[in-house]
Amino acid sequence: MSARKSTNGTTASGFDAQTFLDSAGFAKRIVDYRRNEVIFAQGDRGDSVFYIQKGGVKLSVVSKTGKEAVVAMLGPTDFFGEACLADQTLRIGSATAITPSTVLVIGRKQMAKVLHEQNKLADRFIAHMVLRNVRVEQDLIDQLFNSSEKRLARALLMLARYGKHTKPRHVVATISQETLSEMIGTTRSRVNFFMNKFKKLGFIEYNGDLEKGIQINSSLLSVVLHD
Repeated sequence: MSARKSTNGTTASGFDAQTFLDSAGFAKRIVDYRRNEVIFAQGDRGDSVFYIQKGGVKLSVVSKTGKEAVVAMLGPTDFFGEACLADQTLRIGSATAITPSTVLVIGRKQMAKVLHEQNKLADRFIAHMVLRNVRVEQDLIDQLFNSSEKRLARALLMLARYGKHTKPRHVVATISQETLSEMIGTTRSRVNFFMNKFKKLGFIEYNGDLEKGIQINSSLLSVVLHD
């Protein structure tokens, strides 16, 4: 099994999950979501798996006291909502579009059937799950041991999908300081402070309004690597 992706979204084996999902003979639907529109909410019935064709999705959880924490930020070619395949009948978190997004929705039974019958898609799906678990472990270590400055730099690089493209600059669109603060577990004022610092140092570029897009330069990696 190979999990490495090329820049066009296919795996190293040449398998394109998007093309397969578009052509496979099972029931599915394509849904367009507006920015900030809820795809599913915490406590909803879990009966579908989702695949992002375009845009971005935020996964979050809310505590009993009402505090929200961002679990993951996903982009094109990512699956989510897959816990229903493990008989998780209710969603333990929410999924929200952070930018206008196009999402493929596949029923739980249909997804289980096609994974059983189609080895290539199953390989792609398993690889995705393994990478997601690695990312969760890295995020936990990040929260436990790194400063908020490093956590912010790493979050921005992840949003820019650093390492998945050959260009040295990437643009992250429609992200708020509030969302960034939820992602890294700090205050909005601290995010604002470090964003201004990164901008002055030339690590990022934006025109004062984060929600109109941020250009992430590869030099931002120096913040993460610096001890």
